[in-house]
Amino acid sequence: MNGADALITTLVENEVTACFANPGTSEMQFVAALDREPRMRPVLCLFEGVATGAADGYGRIAETPACTLLHLGPGYGNGLANLHNARRAFTPIVNVIGDHATYHRQYDAPLNSDIPTIVGPNSLWVKSADSPDTVAEITAEAVTASYGPPGGPVSLILPADSAWLETTKGAVKASVPTRAPPASGVVEDVAKKVRAASKPVVLLGGQGTSAKALEQAARLQAAGVRVMADTFCARQPRGAGVFQPARMQYFGEAALADLEGTDLMVFVGTVTPVAFFAYPDRPSVLVPEGCETMTLAQRSEDAVAGLAALADALGAPASGPSQAYKVADAAPTGPLTPQSAGVSVARHLPEGAIICDDSVTSGGGIAVPCATAKAHDVLALTGGAIGIGGPLAIGAATAAPDRKIVSLNGDGSAMYTVQSLWTMARENQDVTVVVFANHSYRILNIEMGRTGSGNPGPSASKLLDLGDPKIDWVSVAKGLGVPAVRCETAEAFDAAFAKAMAEPGPKFIEAAI
Repeated sequence: MNGADALITTLVENEVTACFANPGTSEMQFVAALDREPRMRPVLCLFEGVATGAADGYGRIAETPACTLLHLGPGYGNGLANLHNARRAFTPIVNVIGDHATYHRQYDAPLNSDIPTIVGPNSLWVKSADSPDTVAEITAEAVTASYGPPGGPVSLILPADSAWLETTKGAVKASVPTRAPPASGVVEDVAKKVRAASKPVVLLGGQGTSAKALEQAARLQAAGVRVMADTFCARQPRGAGVFQPARMQYFGEAALADLEGTDLMVFVGTVTPVAFFAYPDRPSVLVPEGCETMTLAQRSEDAVAGLAALADALGAPASGPSQAYKVADAAPTGPLTPQSAGVSVARHLPEGAIICDDSVTSGGGIAVPCATAKAHDVLALTGGAIGIGGPLAIGAATAAPDRKIVSLNGDGSAMYTVQSLWTMARENQDVTVVVFANHSYRILNIEMGRTGSGNPGPSASKLLDLGDPKIDWVSVAKGLGVPAVRCETAEAFDAAFAKAMAEPGPKFIEAAI
């Protein structure tokens, strides 16, 4: 047994059984060890940003970490944007980053870099296993660290000689930390403040938007307390039979208008809300003036227990409201818009589906009708780094192969990680990818005005327009192995989406809006 064997065996003994990889020379011992450990599923991704985003999607659904296999510092750097999103989603991920042999580092070979410094800002934990006898123990430590709480990416650096040298140190069992409930005194204080408030709001995030947490939050809503959720949640159930809290508005002035009169905000699994960006003469903190804030459950604490305790303290009903099932009977007609596409998605979405949403400006048109569709989960863009819709879908499909996965993307976002389509085809995943092709960075056209930058002129427009040349999405998808169609009308999209939901395997729909 060599160090690579010790690493992989320790991972699988701790229920880390999926590896999203883009390896290089320094990782060949790890790759070879995969043949000796069939419990680890390797998934090749043609860009590291696909691998890291897939590990994020896997962790959000499985609630256990996947691992990535990345090639030195530059490989990690290519995956950085989606690790930023994973950090904001608090997703447990074990990044295995290959490095030069310990004795070779001193020669500063072309791919040499300061890996600990590169990985540090997006890692809860960083260590290098500089001898084969330390690999198993450090791997178990990495798994434990990835769970937090709250969870997040960790980075295990594996020098090539630590991988190829023999060791007698076998698999080590990792401990999985548990979340502590909020202190009883905190619950009592919050309950007292809620009773005294005229217009209290409970804001959910993190574990606070899990299925069990929403059941308890619905009790608060039934007791007259307004319940809201963060704008972008890592995972949130939605649809018939599910309590749907109000959503914190994206634009700051809209959020503050919605919160007008609120005199108490209670945070559960989240923190004080702030505007996504700063704008001239507009507030950054999205708390109404004079509103008191309190935390019921820190991100590291048990939000479910906290919500249940608060509901009990307030004498809330045993259950609360949930969405009724309601979708359009007939297919929409006319020009294809995000709104008409949303009607079709809601009509045909099967029970238990998972939506991976990176649709940017088209997303609102989907969210509204899907609120009363069959029950499903939504994985959102938590860190603002676009290009995660396809990778999330790969990870979700790996974690839940029996569930239909729908990946919603803006055309600009989809180009960031278009290599996702190849992996979906190779793994024959049951994923339907929808790209809303408006041939523009539409959100940036909006932001030009909001930042006081004025209207884009000829030069500025060149950085916002994607229509010259227009991307031939059907050809791109087919070239990467995924059957594809282009839809220009609401009727055509409804038929294509219905067909995709009825058939297994990867599908691609270009929604020309």
